[in-house]
Formats: sequence, C-alpha cells, structure tokens
Amino acid sequence: MHYSSILPDVIKLADEASEKVLHIYQSDFKVSYKADDSPITAADTAAHDIITHGLRNISRDIPILSEEGKDIPWEERKHWRRFWLVDPIDGTKEFTQRNGEFTVNIAMIEDGEPVMGVVIAPALKEAYWGVVGEGAHRRDRTGRVHRIRVAEPTAVKRVVASKNHLNEETRAFIDKLGEHELVQAGSSLKFCRIAEGHADIYPRLGPTCEWDTGAAQAVLMAAGGKVETLEGRPLRYGKEDLLNPHFIASGGWFRGG
Repeated sequence: MHYSSILPDVIKLADEASEKVLHIYQSDFKVSYKADDSPITAADTAAHDIITHGLRNISRDIPILSEEGKDIPWEERKHWRRFWLVDPIDGTKEFTQRNGEFTVNIAMIEDGEPVMGVVIAPALKEAYWGVVGEGAHRRDRTGRVHRIRVAEPTAVKRVVASKNHLNEETRAFIDKLGEHELVQAGSSLKFCRIAEGHADIYPRLGPTCEWDTGAAQAVLMAAGGKVETLEGRPLRYGKEDLLNPHFIASGGWFRGG
C-alpha cells in the first residue's frame, strides 16, 4: 500500500475529529471515569466515532484498534498484519485541566511497526504527520506546512520529561546523560518535539499503551528518529498485551541495550 496516497484523507479526518474535540473543549463539558479511574469525556467518544467511521470509508478491509474500542479479543487481533491504531484523545488529563497539551492520533501499523502517523493538537493548532521512509511534516498555527527533521546531538541533551513527576528510575536515567535541560510537553507531543528538532530524547520508564505512542512514533521515525526498548529493540505493536514496555525515544543517536 502506498501510504502517501491516503495520507491527505487521514489528515483531513484527523482535522475533522479535532474540530469536534475543540468545540467540546471550549464548552462546559463533564468528566466521567472508567473502571481504571482514567478520565473520559464526550470529546473522547465523539472523536472515536468520527475517526472510526472515516477510516472505514478510507479502507473498509483494514481493522481498527482504538482506545475507546479496545475490547477486541487477541484471537481476532493476532491475525492482523495491518491495522489502524487510534487514540481519539491522548492526554485526557491535559484536556480536563485545559492546558492545551492533548492530541488526536491516528497510526497505520504494518507487521508490528508504525509506518504512517498523524498527530494533531487541536488547542495549540499544531499538526504533525509522516510516512516512514518518506519524511515528516509540521503544520503550524498559521497553516504553513514545514518539513521537519530530528536535530544533530549536542553536548547538552534536551530531555522531554516532567519537572514535577519524575520517578526515581527516570531521574537516574537522565542523570547518566550528563549535562541536560528539561523540555516540557504533554501527551504524544513529546515525540513530536524530538521529531521537529526541539528536543533530543524522551525516556518513558512508566506505563503506556500502544495507542498512546503509535502515531507519534511513526512521525518521529519518519523524521529520522527511533523508539527502542531498554534492551535496544524497536518498540513493536500488535502484541497480545497492549501495554508497552519501557522505552527511549530519541533523534536516532541514542544506543540502548
């Protein structure tokens, strides 16, 4: 499949979902909670409905795994060679706190690897997309589209991490990097900051799920970066367990393992 040929339709679909999400974000929305105590709003379900309907129109034969429709048995999923991976809103906590750092995410996974991704930050009016092997782009708040590429490593590493919520394992990892500065970003925007050259490395030594990372990983890989487990293996998708192992996202220079 030539992913670049369907990418404009996927961007348009993500924009449509983002417009709906932003409308709800600017309203007096209510917050509910799932069984695992994670928040959910009408924006999550509305974006899920728009995206899944639109993806079926783009490709009726490719299955969809979305955070808001994830209860698909492994017996069915294990046969998927190619599938859409969707997080209608990554960063629902950021959404409910109204800090703008939330995203709409659509990825294509093929043979366990993200090959195309679209990430849109509705409140920031920023968008990122990429096809692995063909390059990545950013659309800024003025609507201009720029090709993006990871930065060459420098002596002072720019680390994407929270100043307030660093666990001991993450702090120890960052300290081993030597001289560094922290770069703030929410949700899947952490990957995008590396993809556009504004950060160098993002250590994630805490829980995430496949839909949290798929689209942004595709953007980062398309921009020349990589995402690896602590053992130095590529972060893979389509697993029986939808939880990701701990990983390191970087501009491609970091050597794990």
